[in-house]
Amino acid sequence: MTLERWVFGYGSLMWRPGFDHVERRPATLHGRRRAFCIYSVHHRGTYERPGLVLGLAPGGSVRGAAYRVAEDAWPEVYAYLREREQPTETYVEARRPVTLAGGRQVDSLVFLSDTAHPQWAGALTLERQAELIAGATGLSGPNIDYLRDLVSHLEAEGIRDRGMETLLALVEATG
Repeated sequence: MTLERWVFGYGSLMWRPGFDHVERRPATLHGRRRAFCIYSVHHRGTYERPGLVLGLAPGGSVRGAAYRVAEDAWPEVYAYLREREQPTETYVEARRPVTLAGGRQVDSLVFLSDTAHPQWAGALTLERQAELIAGATGLSGPNIDYLRDLVSHLEAEGIRDRGMETLLALVEATG
């Protein structure tokens, strides 16, 4: 039996994976949910004016995409993901079962939010999330652009995330 290497994406990895893969499938991770629960002090904010980025917070489930990576490409893909996802070590690497469309379960690399990390924002109210996102800009641009990209790409994937849609409406009303 050949070892399969899978990577689960729930945010920008869904629309901009940035690595070679041999297969992409809709997938669901149980026990975690998509949330703006990480303070961003580089890409979408600064230390003076932090923004928020997505994380996998405990509880619920999240629909995303799973990528199968060829074994010979794995070392390069893994190095890329470590650099991309761990600039401030706000995530914990883990292997978790994800359910692919059709019901098959695969073991996948996921980056879970580190609830003990200083950048962990936790369960902020939607209003507080909107305030932070509305006024933050970092190296990768305005925080609201990240949220808009997320909502639009989720819609393109056929994923309704009412929480993210409500948050976007609040941020746009704040701005």
